[in-house]
Amino acid sequence: MTASPHLVTRPSGPLRGTLSVPGDKSITHRAIILSALADGEAVIGDYCRGEDCLNTVSVLQALGIPIEVARKTLKISGKGLWGLREPDRILDCGNSGTGIRLLAGLLAGQSFFSVLTGDASIRKRPMGRVVGPLRQMGATIAGRCGGELAPLAITGSRLSGIAYRSSIASAQVKSSLLFAGLFAEGTTSVTEPALSRDHTERMFAFFGIPIVRQELTVTITGRTSLGAKDVRIPGDLSAAAFFLVAASIVPGSDVTVIGVGINPTRTGILDILHDMGAQIDVLNRREQAGEPVCDLRARASELHGITINAERVLKAIDEIPILSVAAASAKGDTTFTGAAELRVKESDRLATMACELGRMGVKVEERPDGLKIRGGLSLKGAVCQSYGDHRVAMSMAVAGLIAEGETQVHDSACVATSFPDFDKYLRRLLTPSGQG
Repeated sequence: MTASPHLVTRPSGPLRGTLSVPGDKSITHRAIILSALADGEAVIGDYCRGEDCLNTVSVLQALGIPIEVARKTLKISGKGLWGLREPDRILDCGNSGTGIRLLAGLLAGQSFFSVLTGDASIRKRPMGRVVGPLRQMGATIAGRCGGELAPLAITGSRLSGIAYRSSIASAQVKSSLLFAGLFAEGTTSVTEPALSRDHTERMFAFFGIPIVRQELTVTITGRTSLGAKDVRIPGDLSAAAFFLVAASIVPGSDVTVIGVGINPTRTGILDILHDMGAQIDVLNRREQAGEPVCDLRARASELHGITINAERVLKAIDEIPILSVAAASAKGDTTFTGAAELRVKESDRLATMACELGRMGVKVEERPDGLKIRGGLSLKGAVCQSYGDHRVAMSMAVAGLIAEGETQVHDSACVATSFPDFDKYLRRLLTPSGQG
């Protein structure tokens, strides 16, 4: 692998060594917001320095929260539940769907006016899934297409708790309503058709916010004050996934990723790789900020194709692009079903992965809600596009490690939204010292 304005990879021998990955992006967003709403000063350590999270920092600063940004820590001076102030500018969430949806819930219950927007990708992504239930709570929100699309203009309102039954299992929808519920009178409950990521519930509990779960329903009572707490963010399993797959498919590889969060709503990637024949050891289990954490050791293995249904897709929704690369390397067919949600991510990830793997000679059948990938064929280096999607860019760079010749991934600046210096981490594992 070589330094380049684009991501450039080629077969370069085994990956070996130990590394830590950026802090979990999802948890970082939540820790920043709750620290801003807490009474007192707190430090967030090992946070994700990706642009998505830094945009959430910028939004909270614009809302009057003092935040000192250092390389490994954020020092946040929380002003309490009602301490935010009206911003004097439009609030830009960049490329972050998590940021804009959680902040919409936060701002719906304020006493002032605000406008949330994002980049071109965010302005195409569905917002009605949070705007609709927030309006049921009494929120006043305007936006393009009747509030289906950003920008979202929010006139802070007096909210009332509701019992909302969501038609989709979405941590962003659930979390948006729970953040709104902090400012609402009465109780707010969200019921999902299946359990989505529970980082918000765990972080609420960590901050001492009473929260009750009964099967697929989670409930909070509004207007509960919270005290400041230092938070150390676990490593992001979604970021670790690229190295786990790379180590599994490149012959002779042996890589350990330390301090990775293994929240049970996120471990679909580990279960799926295990069933494909990957050799991944879970070591040194512990707890951090209310989240289970461990070290993960992955070694080269012979993978085989499997069928991955909707339930398993939900627990690995962000890892489907890199799992598609694992499928291309595996013997036999791998089928993903129940993955239609991937069509409304940073890109249409079903279409983009089918197209880009196809450029490398992989036989991919794109289906309305998934993919069928014929694995085991020789990959050929290609010029690939990222479509402005960080996970597509990193996945294709990993694919280039087992492709004949050179692979270039253009428009790779998007990687900085979640994993700055991804290429440097990868290069270190391809050097004899292997320490990243």
